[in-house]
Amino acid sequence: MIKKRFNSTGVCVSRKHYMVNISNKLSQIIELIDNEFYFTISKPRQYGKTTTLSELKKLLKDKYLVISISFEGIGDKVFEDEGVFSKIFIELLSDNMQFSYEEESKMLISLSDKVDNIKDLSKVITNFIKYASKEVVLLIDEIDKSSNNQLFLSFIGMLRNKYLAREQGEDYTFKSVILAGLYDVKSLKLKLRKEEESKYNSPWNIAVDFNVDMSFSPEEIATMLEEYSRENKLTMDFLKLSEELYFFTSGYPYLVSRICQIIDEKIYENCKETWTIDTVKCAVKMINEEVNTLFESIIKNIENNNELFEITKRVLIDGEQIIFNPLDPTINLGLTYGIFKKGKEGLEISNKIFEEILYSYMISKIRTSSKNISLYNFKSNFIKENGELNIEKILQRFQQFMKEQYSSKDEEFLEHHGRLLFLAFIKPIINGIGFDFKEVQVSEEKRLDIVITYNNFRYIIELKIWRGDKYHENGIKQLCDYLDIHSLDKGYLLVYDFNKNKEYKEEIIEFQGKEIFTVFV
Repeated sequence: MIKKRFNSTGVCVSRKHYMVNISNKLSQIIELIDNEFYFTISKPRQYGKTTTLSELKKLLKDKYLVISISFEGIGDKVFEDEGVFSKIFIELLSDNMQFSYEEESKMLISLSDKVDNIKDLSKVITNFIKYASKEVVLLIDEIDKSSNNQLFLSFIGMLRNKYLAREQGEDYTFKSVILAGLYDVKSLKLKLRKEEESKYNSPWNIAVDFNVDMSFSPEEIATMLEEYSRENKLTMDFLKLSEELYFFTSGYPYLVSRICQIIDEKIYENCKETWTIDTVKCAVKMINEEVNTLFESIIKNIENNNELFEITKRVLIDGEQIIFNPLDPTINLGLTYGIFKKGKEGLEISNKIFEEILYSYMISKIRTSSKNISLYNFKSNFIKENGELNIEKILQRFQQFMKEQYSSKDEEFLEHHGRLLFLAFIKPIINGIGFDFKEVQVSEEKRLDIVITYNNFRYIIELKIWRGDKYHENGIKQLCDYLDIHSLDKGYLLVYDFNKNKEYKEEIIEFQGKEIFTVFV
C-alpha cells in the first residue's frame, strides 16, 4: 500500500497524496461544461490547473467522452506548418482515447488519412464528433506554450468558427473546450486583414469569463489537514491551523501544499506529532529560505521588467496606495504572474510569503550597493542575556550608520531606498531565530510596520517619513492603537527626515500608557 504524502510537484493523485477537497470548485466548472461554454482557466504557475483538469476528467468520464491533452513538450516546430500541427493534434487526441475509447481512437485515425491544413482538421473534427458515442469535451493544458504563434491563433480561431456554426445548427464540434495556462487566451489577437493593416480581433472572444476562485479557502485547507491527521492518528485544531496557513499563503495552492510538506517531511520527519501555530510559523520560515522554481519565476519576472519591479516596490516598500486597474498593462502582468491581487484599499502583493521573497530579493540588491553595512550590524551586539533583542541599540546603531555613511548627496537614493536599507540592516540580526513580516498602513503617511518575533518576544517597529508635526502626532496614535491590537506596551518608531536641516536625534514618547522609542535619521 502506498503511503500518502503531501505533493508540491506535478499533478496530485488522491490515492498517493493528501489533497484539498475542491468539490465546490469542480461543481462550478462542470456547470459551465454542461451549459456548453468554452472558457480559459488562466492562473499563475503552480496554481493547481493540471490537478483540476485531472479531477474534472474523472468526474466527467461517465457522462462525456473527455479528451485531455497538453501542448507542453510538443515543440515549436509543430507550429510552423499547418499539416504537421494538424496531424500531431489528431495523434494527441487519439493517444488520449486509446485505452478508454479504443473504437473512437481508431475512427479518428481513419478519418485523418489526408490532413494538410487547418481546414482539413476542422472537417476531421466534424466527422469525429458526428459519430462519437458521447458528446465530446476537450481539455487542453499548457495552452500558452506556443500561444505567440500565428498558427496557434488560427487553430483556436477555427475552434471559434466551429462553435459559432454549431450554435446555428450548421456544424458538429466539441460540447465544451477548456484551455488552461498562464495567460488568458481571450487577450490574444489574430490579424484578420492584410499584413500592413493593424486591425485585430480576438480568436477566443466566444469564451465566457472564468470566475471560479482557484485559491484554497481555510475551510478547504482544513479538509486536507483532517485527512492527514486521520491517517496518522493525530488530533489537531484543523480550522485554527488552516486559518494560519491561509494567513501566510492567501490560499495559493503550491504554498499551502509545500508548507504542509515541510512540516510532515522535515519538521516531523522521524516522529509524527500534533501541529501547532508555531509549527506552521517554523515551516513558513523554512519555505522563505528555499530556492524553488516558483520563487525563481517570481524574481525573474520582476527582474526582466523594470516597470513591474518599480510598481512592486512602491506597493511593498513605500506603502503607496495604487488603484487596482487590471487594464493597466503592468498591473495586469503582475496579476498574471501571481504577484498582485485586489486588496481592500487597492493593489496588494498576493500573499505574505511572496512579500518576504520579494523583500529578501530587494534587500540583497540594496546590500550590494550599501556602504560598509556589515561593519555596523554584527548580530551578537544586539542580543540581551535573556535572548531578547535590544531594539533600541539596533535603531541607534542604524542611526549611526546613516549619519556616517550617507551624506546629503545621497538624499535621492535615501528617499527611494531608505526603508529597504533598514530592512537590509536588520535582516542579518534576526536571521536564523527571528521571524518578521511587514504590514503597509495605507494613509497619508505611508507607514510601514515591521512585526518581529524573536525567541517568543514580539516587537513592532514603525517606519515612516517625516511630513510635519500633525502627521507625526497622528502616527503616534495609530502606532499605539496597533500596539493595543498586539497587547504590547512598548513600540519603536524610525522616522526618515529628508529636510536639509534635519537633526539626528532620539526620544522616548509617552502616549496613552505606551512607550514609543523614536529615532530620527
